[in-house]
Amino acid sequence: MKYIKNTTDFLIEEPTVISLGKFDGIHRGHELLLEQLLKKKKEGLSTVIFTFDIPPKKKLEEEDVKVLTTNEEKMHMFDSFGIDYLIECPFTQEVMSMEPEDFIRMLVNKLSVKCIVAGEDFCFGHNRRGNYQMLKEYAKLLSYEAIILPKIKEDERDISSTYVREEIAEGRIEKANKLLGYPYFVSGIVEHGNRLGRTIGFPTINIIPPANKLLPDFGVYITKVTIDGKSYQGVTNVGCKPTVKGKNPIGIETYILDFNQDVYGKNVCVTFLKKIRKEFKFPNMDALSEQMRKDVNTAKYYFSLN
Repeated sequence: MKYIKNTTDFLIEEPTVISLGKFDGIHRGHELLLEQLLKKKKEGLSTVIFTFDIPPKKKLEEEDVKVLTTNEEKMHMFDSFGIDYLIECPFTQEVMSMEPEDFIRMLVNKLSVKCIVAGEDFCFGHNRRGNYQMLKEYAKLLSYEAIILPKIKEDERDISSTYVREEIAEGRIEKANKLLGYPYFVSGIVEHGNRLGRTIGFPTINIIPPANKLLPDFGVYITKVTIDGKSYQGVTNVGCKPTVKGKNPIGIETYILDFNQDVYGKNVCVTFLKKIRKEFKFPNMDALSEQMRKDVNTAKYYFSLN
């Protein structure tokens, strides 16, 4: 896959099929769009995902937006789907103020677009004036095909990044995973912690997630951990370790079952499967150790059934 970023000077000469949006989370609704792109790929069109380098809301509303997938995570996911081009367009003032009609013409002229695939909720251009009806109206004028897909629903609600984000923030990870179509994950480099886990019989690995990554609600989760392409069973605490004295940064701390390797400095991926309990402060380390034993037994039982 060719990854184009940090520039608005992009050009693709071979005929393409394109889908546009934030693609935060790449959930089940997004996967319908990707399926259409890959069908068109079999017909000879190169596939293009067009997104922005930051969530537009962050710039337009100056809101600190936490994302389901970082730009790097999106890049790896789109590559695994078999997408040919990922364009991560800078959300500049010029782009932000572009009229939707001009935006469509820009795509067709610079990216040789022969087909646009979008959801019926897709809006674009200055003041979000462009919509799927405009994409269909300009299809004949600019000689491209417009494929507009309806939203898919779960529990009578449209599946969206907002819906997924709400479930993750509340710790309802199983529901979030159902909406996504895969387990939610957080990746990062294993860093040195305070090594207190070793003193109570539960050595852990610690990662500090990207600042803009949405974390599940503080608590303890049954997880799987991928290291060097191999998956391990784990129990993960999300939070700031209130039992440990001092001010601790928010992080992801995982005890890996039946594991004793040194993985400091390695990139690991933690996928969340089920929430066990809330994070809370214990009166002492012995009480924490006893609860950890219970959490590990809960995880072992879960994995014995799944």
